[in-house]
Amino acid sequence: MSILVLGANGGVGKQIVSKLKEENKEVSAAYRKDDQVDKAIGEGYDARNVDVEKDEIEKLADKFKGFDQVVFSVGSGGNTGDDKTIIIDLDGAVKAIEASKKAGVKHFVMVSTYDSSREAFDSVPELKAYTIAKHYADNHLRDSGLFHTIVHPGALENGPGTGNVDIAKHFDGGGSVPREDVASVIVDVLENEKFQGGEFQVISGSEPIEDALENFYKKQ
Repeated sequence: MSILVLGANGGVGKQIVSKLKEENKEVSAAYRKDDQVDKAIGEGYDARNVDVEKDEIEKLADKFKGFDQVVFSVGSGGNTGDDKTIIIDLDGAVKAIEASKKAGVKHFVMVSTYDSSREAFDSVPELKAYTIAKHYADNHLRDSGLFHTIVHPGALENGPGTGNVDIAKHFDGGGSVPREDVASVIVDVLENEKFQGGEFQVISGSEPIEDALENFYKKQ
């Protein structure tokens, strides 16, 4: 199945694309800047320009046509203001969801925040705008009618992945997880229909990734 990864320059998105390419999957990396596209093409990737901030829904839908799965791993970044968070993390996500519906995308994967519930808005004051944006983006996806999976990673770490995680609908307490392991979880979701259509939190843990996904979905 053909896969488009939005936010391929980010810490998680970059590794999703790399892992899929290593497995010879049909994957295209989407970037907001032309120089990023050119660099990726030079490295042997199928790459294209997709800007969820500037592209309107119809234009995004044209760019999404032909893809079976879309991964939304886009983020405004920690150095931008609340306005960019709302524009990109919320409205950009909504536009990508609506464009995916118009383009006939079969499966949409949202890389969310660890806890996007209404109750989490004040849990980390410096991330309040981001949590609000993710809350409403996730709700829009749930109500969209688009087949989807929502992944809620714990606090993201830059170190190498361990290959072992814990997965649950909701954990009591927090946790962290390497970006590489989050990418590996998402790759397994993209490659296995039996791991699609759910919503879960993922943190570093004791189970191999595929086993953790298997055990989670058995309980659903």
